[in-house]
Amino acid sequence: MLLLLIALFVLAAACTVGLAFRHPRAVMVVWIFAMETSPDAWLDNLVGGHETIIGIMKGFGLVLVGVCGLADGWRRDRYNPGFSFAFMFTAGLLHGLYPGLTLLASLRSLIGSAAPFMFSLARLRAGFTRAIIRAVIWGPTLTIGFGAMLAATGLDQMFDIEQGAMRLGASGQPPFLAGFALVGVYAGLMEYLRHARRADAAWVALNLVIILLTGARTPLALGCTITLIYVVTQRRLSLLAALGAVASLALIFASRLTFLRVIDLAQLGEATDLSNRNLVWPLFEQAAATSPWLGWGVGAGKIIIPLTSGIADLIGTNAAHNEYLRIGAEGGVIGLGLLILLMALWLEHNAARLPGPQRWLMRLIFIGFAIHSATDNTLIATTSSIFFLWVSAIFADAREPPTPRA
Repeated sequence: MLLLLIALFVLAAACTVGLAFRHPRAVMVVWIFAMETSPDAWLDNLVGGHETIIGIMKGFGLVLVGVCGLADGWRRDRYNPGFSFAFMFTAGLLHGLYPGLTLLASLRSLIGSAAPFMFSLARLRAGFTRAIIRAVIWGPTLTIGFGAMLAATGLDQMFDIEQGAMRLGASGQPPFLAGFALVGVYAGLMEYLRHARRADAAWVALNLVIILLTGARTPLALGCTITLIYVVTQRRLSLLAALGAVASLALIFASRLTFLRVIDLAQLGEATDLSNRNLVWPLFEQAAATSPWLGWGVGAGKIIIPLTSGIADLIGTNAAHNEYLRIGAEGGVIGLGLLILLMALWLEHNAARLPGPQRWLMRLIFIGFAIHSATDNTLIATTSSIFFLWVSAIFADAREPPTPRA
């Protein structure tokens, strides 16, 4: 029976790879939509295997990288941030891995950590980049539709209730849907800057509403702030008027919208540490302090707090909710510094080819990403795969601008 299951899996994998070679753009779009539905949540509820599902999804992303590279060639990306994780992996082997972290587990974490950046190593043709950008913008809305379908069949529920307030999760968890919608906001702003289409402005607004419904405060604050900065600096008066009207309506009806988590918390004045970060962060700080320069190897962040511990059971996760602390524990000061340096060089080297306003917006988005990383798992979560795929698509367009439409 086991051999039959293995044979079926190999056959399915081969068929999928063949389909990717035959219809790479369509498969790319399907993969993006599949990632945004968070199969590690809804599929895990049905068959289990949370970590395995994430590994398969990211692994198929690497297959798509290979397909793109074989079809259109490879490019040298000397500042790719993924290289920093290779350094941290090697340093961890030389220094010694965190107690309980195996070589295989560290290798899996290396692949998962570097995977989101690998699309930048392949040459992405114009048709690919346009499909990626549109899929990233539309993804959160389609995820809500998929979540509604699961809810209608009784396989899942679209909303979570937290402290009496509603949080939209669709087919996944609210923070992840908010993360995907935030990338959709960034992508929509860039599209509006490039083409000034009203439809792109509408998608920005829709993704902001989705973030509001998830109750995720940091993504909402970042999305609104960056949108407002963009609107003011680019003198998009019509957009500014629309945002002002929406904000006015929100203030008028705020007392009736307390079923939304963000508004409920704002009215109650409860705006800090709902994720119990004060319990988690000291443990990561302690682990980093015991090996401050080189850290404990890629993957240590997953076992610093064991899943069987009382804290993990209390808060429902063993994640750091702070990428600076997690990377500091895994790669030390040197590894964290190298990652930040490569990220900055990668941005400046590739964004230099963008027109001035787009370059400025991309820098602003990366600043937002850096701020977001202080309170969420922006590098290790599946949202990072979508964010850096979109970034790679924008950079690819800058290197090889698409042919203007007739």
